[in-house]
Amino acid sequence: AKVKFLSCEPLIGALPNINLTNIDWAIIGGESGRKARPMEESWVWDIKQQCEEQNVAFFFKQWGGTNKKKAGRELGGRTYDAMPIRVVAA
Repeated sequence: AKVKFLSCEPLIGALPNINLTNIDWAIIGGESGRKARPMEESWVWDIKQQCEEQNVAFFFKQWGGTNKKKAGRELGGRTYDAMPIRVVAA
């Protein structure tokens, strides 16, 4: 079975009211590199809430920035690694 996903990386702005119909998985991450633009935490939380409301697996990849390893990948003190059942079962 095919998995349809939405990759929001780099996330460089708010994405209100996303239509996630037929989407199984959302992958969210900030821009990295020397000229990385900042990502606001509220943008990520908003997408996470939309995923929950529309039953879409939410994966938070990274904050990004000029030192993405230092910035890490925790959101609200934890990591989010959800994957659609079709990926886990494969």
